[in-house]
Amino acid sequence: MSTPTTAPTPSTTGAPPPSTARAARRRPQVRELGVLLAVVVLIAATWLHNPGFLSHQGVRDLFLGATVLAVLAVGQALVLITKNVDLSVGSVMGLSAFGTGILFVTFPGLPVPVVMLAGVLIGLACGLANGLLVTTVQVPALVVTLGTLYAYRGLNHWWASGGQVNAHDMPASFLTLGRVPVLGVPLPAAIAVVVVVVVGLYLAHFRSGRELYAIGSNADAARLSGIPAGRRVITAFAVNGALAGLAGVLFAARYGTVDSTVGTGMELQVVAAAVVGGVAIAGGVGTVYGAALGAVLLTTITAALPIWQIDQFWQQAVVGALILAAIGLDRLLALRTARKLRGGGARGA
Repeated sequence: MSTPTTAPTPSTTGAPPPSTARAARRRPQVRELGVLLAVVVLIAATWLHNPGFLSHQGVRDLFLGATVLAVLAVGQALVLITKNVDLSVGSVMGLSAFGTGILFVTFPGLPVPVVMLAGVLIGLACGLANGLLVTTVQVPALVVTLGTLYAYRGLNHWWASGGQVNAHDMPASFLTLGRVPVLGVPLPAAIAVVVVVVVGLYLAHFRSGRELYAIGSNADAARLSGIPAGRRVITAFAVNGALAGLAGVLFAARYGTVDSTVGTGMELQVVAAAVVGGVAIAGGVGTVYGAALGAVLLTTITAALPIWQIDQFWQQAVVGALILAAIGLDRLLALRTARKLRGGGARGA
C-alpha cells in the first residue's frame, strides 16, 4: 500500500532501512492482489462452468449487485481505519432510501437532484450524530452504533408506518438513473468507481486523510503530535453516513420499491467486505480499493453459488471462512513484517 500508516511527520531517528520499509508497504498490496486474484479465479471458473455467467446481462447484474455494497464498504473502511466501527450503516441506508422515496410522494414537483441530495444529507446527519456520540460521550463505537442501528431502524419503521413507496410513485427520470449506462457501465456502478477513486486519492495524498491512519495506529500519539483526532473521527463517521445515504439513493433508483426493511442485515456484509479486502479491524491499515474488492468478491460469491448449485446457506459459511482467513493472513503478514523491521533495525544500528 502506498498510503502511510503512521503520523504524517514521523521522526527519522531509528527509521527502518528502505528495504524493510518497502516490505511494510507491500503487505497490504499483497492482500489486495490476493483478493483480486480470488475474484478473477472465481469468475473464470464459474464462466467455464456456465458461459452465461459472463453474458451481457450477467456482467450488468454483477456490476449493479456490487455497487451498493462497494459504496458502503468504502465508508466503513474510513471508520475502521480510525479504529472504530459503524454498525448502523444498514439502517442509515434504509432511512435514506425511504426518505428519498417519500419525498417524491410528498413533494412530486421537487427536482430529482434535490431529492437525491436530500437522501445523501439524511445519511450525513445520521453519520454526524454517530461521530459526535462516539467522540463526546467517549463510549466505544461498537456500543454507540449498535444503539443507533436500532434507533434509526425504529425511526424508519415509524416513518413508513408499515407502508412502502413503489416505482409508480417515483419519476421515470429518477428510475432511469438505475439503468442508464455510461461508457458501457451502469451509472450506479460508475458512481461507485468514482467514489472509490476519490476517497482512495484523499487517503493517499491529503494530510487529513493520512492522519486517519495515524489515529488508528495510535490515537494517543496522534493527539500528542497535534492531530485533531476527535474532529477527524467525526469527519470519518460523517462521510461514512453520507456514503450510506448515497447507497440508499442508488438502491431506490435501481429497485424502485422501498420500505422500512431496506438495508436490514447489510451492516455485517459491509464489515465483512472491508475486512476481507484487507482493512484491519484493529485500525491503521487498509485501503478503500481493498474494501471495494472485498465487496466485489462477496457479490461474486453470491452470484456464483446458484450456478454451482450450492445452497445459499453455504454463502454465510464461505463468508465466515473468508473473514477468518483474512484475519489469519493479516496476522501472518504482520508478524513477518515485524520480523523484517526488527532485523533491519538491528543491522542498521
